[in-house]
Amino acid sequence: MTKIGILALQGAVREHVKQVEACGAEAKVIKRVEDIAGLDGLILPGGESTTMRRLIDRYELMEPLRAFAASGKPIFGTCAGLILMAKTVEGYDAPHLGLMDVTVARNSFGRQIHSFETELAVKGIDNPVDAVFIRAPHITAAGPTVEVLAEYDGRIVMVRDGQFMGCSFHPELTEDISLTRCFIDLVRSCVQVQS
Repeated sequence: MTKIGILALQGAVREHVKQVEACGAEAKVIKRVEDIAGLDGLILPGGESTTMRRLIDRYELMEPLRAFAASGKPIFGTCAGLILMAKTVEGYDAPHLGLMDVTVARNSFGRQIHSFETELAVKGIDNPVDAVFIRAPHITAAGPTVEVLAEYDGRIVMVRDGQFMGCSFHPELTEDISLTRCFIDLVRSCVQVQS
């Protein structure tokens, strides 16, 4: 069975677990370096990116996460997870994980009070996808290897860069499992290529 880890430092971990299991994969909560072994893919959930970065550093997860990415295994970052994966974050000197060739602006859609839910057309998915935006970032620039999967109001809000996916919003806070299924399909295709 495909094993998907959910980094459990902050954010909607239970909701991601529920969606992964609804897609027929095994979900594993990741809190320590040793939890990463044996995973086929990894989800970096939303939360507050600065706090998540501090916790990643405190628990010495940065290099193991980079090694996981370098091994060719897929990672999906939602909201703050996207910020962690970006090569460039506006207003910051250095990236966090720096995995995706994108530039991200934090809190692009306003403060907590400006949160909203909408439907998005996502490339490769037949039906509109439910998306919850909470203090969401957006992608201001995407490199040549990056495929734009969705936009909202003229802003890039979902991308894929090789085995990495990232979105500005929280798909896990809806009943719509189509994006989680899309990620798990990517993981399964990568597992087949690697074996």
